[in-house]
Amino acid sequence: MKLFLSNIILALLWALLSGDISQFSLITGFVLGYLVLCMMATQSSEKSYFRKVRQTVEFALVFLRELAVSTWRVAYDILTPTHYMKPGVIAFPLEAKSDAEITLLANVITLTPGTLSLDVSEDRKTLYIHAMYIDDPDELRREIKEGLEKKLLEMMR
Repeated sequence: MKLFLSNIILALLWALLSGDISQFSLITGFVLGYLVLCMMATQSSEKSYFRKVRQTVEFALVFLRELAVSTWRVAYDILTPTHYMKPGVIAFPLEAKSDAEITLLANVITLTPGTLSLDVSEDRKTLYIHAMYIDDPDELRREIKEGLEKKLLEMMR
């Protein structure tokens, strides 16, 4: 947490010294501050911050890729005369254990066009998902497990 606050302070200093307090300037300052702190890190406890930032960026990139692909698929299906939808509900076995992990995974799935998290089982081991395109239920489970859930758990744990 100390390194994160240091990174925020460096970003603010960069924006103030450059004379441009804009979103781009703050992001540039954050990235430059991150690189400076990374070069100065000496203890292993400090290295965990840099690992978490990398994992968070990887999760964001996986989510953005899924968002783009699913948006394209839904838009294509809407704009063409032939509908390729095969809607249904699947039971997705969860590796996520904590409330935060389950909630974040359910929300990310819901934010992706074409999928909607419906419910979590009482034992919190299964998430029920409605999907517009279920060509192969096992393939859909595998895509979620190896994509979003894997990166989310790496980031959260």
